[in-house]
Amino acid sequence: MALRITDECINCDLCPAECPNEAISVDAGIYQIDANRCTECVGHFDEPSCMAVCPVECIEQDPAQRESLDQLAEKFASMYA
Repeated sequence: MALRITDECINCDLCPAECPNEAISVDAGIYQIDANRCTECVGHFDEPSCMAVCPVECIEQDPAQRESLDQLAEKFASMYA
């Protein structure tokens, strides 16, 4: 499942630098996660690094982007093949 950033985001600017897939961007002051690039850090870390640094815990799994661990691993492999 890809992640998403909720409205509780305080724009602390910590998460973009933590994302190894460069899936997090800001547009008009609103941070967003590109579901096509988000692997929940599968292939990089044991847990999503953006969630680990978020001071307000506003990053959560996106129920609209359901993916298994195998699918996330396949996405990682296709991005870095």
